[in-house]
Amino acid sequence: MTQEFDNLPPLREIITQHDLAAQKQLGQNFLLDLNLTGRIARTAGNLSNTTVIEVGPGPGGLTRAILAQGAKRVIAVERDPRCILALNAYLSPAYAGQLEIIEGDALEQDFVALAPAPRRIMANLPYNIATPLLIGWLKKAQDFEGFTLMFQKEVADRIGAKPRTKAYGRLSIMCQWLCEVRIEFNIDKRAFTPPPKVQSTVVSLTPRPKPLAPATWNAMEKVVATAFGQRRKMLRQSLKSLGISAQDAGLKETQRAEELSVEDFAKLARLYAAKTA
Repeated sequence: MTQEFDNLPPLREIITQHDLAAQKQLGQNFLLDLNLTGRIARTAGNLSNTTVIEVGPGPGGLTRAILAQGAKRVIAVERDPRCILALNAYLSPAYAGQLEIIEGDALEQDFVALAPAPRRIMANLPYNIATPLLIGWLKKAQDFEGFTLMFQKEVADRIGAKPRTKAYGRLSIMCQWLCEVRIEFNIDKRAFTPPPKVQSTVVSLTPRPKPLAPATWNAMEKVVATAFGQRRKMLRQSLKSLGISAQDAGLKETQRAEELSVEDFAKLARLYAAKTA
């Protein structure tokens, strides 16, 4: 693995040869520091029995690091034809049989159907589609070994936020309900080409064997979205449109959404599901 990795051309050379200037409309910010891509790949742990699905490989900085880390197989989903040509020209021959490149929009992919288990998703996610992608994956969280993802720091802060903090909200609850969340490390914007306007953060999400508390996805999402839609209002008012009472779930009507734990929201979701059954 390491020999092929060392013999590959520098990423900047690949970008120049294949005219891979980052395109803003595709949300492209390329991470070219191989020390950082290697650190991200190592964060995922032992990949020798895992198929890694990567979203938006670009010129392949993280892709080559995942392969060098010993991934059993890598499936890279890329919508930019320029990047696909570049990856096929220099990376596919070096890792014949281990790397598959799929041209397509990540938002339209069935990621479970792409590879047999165990499967993991790793990506430097385009900021403009990061949250919709994550929500889609969470719905099938237990079909994955884990997720090693890079977000803008603001989104990462929301994913890992605790109750009674400004960042705590829908994304915090849905992620922590289904996964163990670990904030790994920050990456300075100057490490990217071109530099984004914000700092980035690598996050690990490990699906729980079962959700933190019993509830259905639809009921949980509805209750959380409704409660945080009127964030500063007491539950007495914010849950009124759902026809449920916080008191019936053993909670105080005077509490606000940001004060509730994930388990508290699951109680409300079960109450709402029972009412609408």
